[in-house]
Amino acid sequence: MKKENKSVIIWLLSGCVLLFLMVVVGGITRLTNSGLSMTDWHLVTDTFPPLTETKWQAAFDEYKKFPEYQKINIHNDFQLADYKFIYFWEWFHRFIGRIIGLVFFVPFVYFLIRKKLDTPTIKKCIVLLAMGGFQGFLGWFMVRSGLIDNPDVSHFRLSLHLTFAFITFAYTLWVALDLIYPERNINKILPLRTIARYALAALLIQIIYGGFVAGLNAGLIHNHWPLMSDGEFIHESVFIEQSTLVKNLIEGKSGVQFVHRTFAYVVVAVILFLFFKSKKYTLTRTQANGINTLVVFVFIQFLLGVFTLLYSVPLALGLIHQIMAFFLLSAMTFTLHRLSK
Repeated sequence: MKKENKSVIIWLLSGCVLLFLMVVVGGITRLTNSGLSMTDWHLVTDTFPPLTETKWQAAFDEYKKFPEYQKINIHNDFQLADYKFIYFWEWFHRFIGRIIGLVFFVPFVYFLIRKKLDTPTIKKCIVLLAMGGFQGFLGWFMVRSGLIDNPDVSHFRLSLHLTFAFITFAYTLWVALDLIYPERNINKILPLRTIARYALAALLIQIIYGGFVAGLNAGLIHNHWPLMSDGEFIHESVFIEQSTLVKNLIEGKSGVQFVHRTFAYVVVAVILFLFFKSKKYTLTRTQANGINTLVVFVFIQFLLGVFTLLYSVPLALGLIHQIMAFFLLSAMTFTLHRLSK
């Protein structure tokens, strides 16, 4: 690490921490069904929650006009106190998004003025700013899908929003690693890099399906392992919820859960293949540490997924499972970086 890059690295890693926090709070928002509590979006006026009971009541009355209240919560003796609870989590999620925008933009301008960024880093940071703006759009695009007819957001849009947050985090970490390790890696092992790329692709597919599971509440069925309900590896419901096989695997609750629970074995297998293949090469300490950490994390994540399913997605386990996905992606990004550069 070059000394002049230290402040930039701290800035980028701070962004990673905030992105991590953003996804954690987003997970709480989803698991507490809070995501549709704020029915509009304003850049400035929504910065703070309602400050008087009159404003709270006005916000609650506005919420009552939309499908989630009219089709679900109206039957649950849903009161203003309940609304304040779900409002808090959605507001906090959006508030962190605003903080992330400031944390990325203001120091970026400062570093530009002070000429602390070289041209390649400037280009990467511009990409990061664009990704942040697009992520904000995806959040609005997701929420909008639950405010028209359906009292729930589209699981496709939710997964897109979630996955892009993970990708933004991984790219931010990658840019920071470029500065932490400015010297080119002379021990670049191309066969291992190729396997690591496949492992990253597999992990991203699993994250996408994790979003599908969350969006469809597909973790609340077939709460058995290693087999699905009725002791079947592929339960018959996987094939009958939707009109075609493809639709069953991307829109059916049973089909989506089947893919997510089964593809977990693929993720584990590819990472184990990387681990055993790496034994044939002489690795640097950072490369070996990255691969070893990856193996430990993927087994922890696998076990968390099993227990989250068996216990029907309690809030704590569902949240820890999502947090561990972040750690696994971090280890994957670090490992791929050390095998590539």
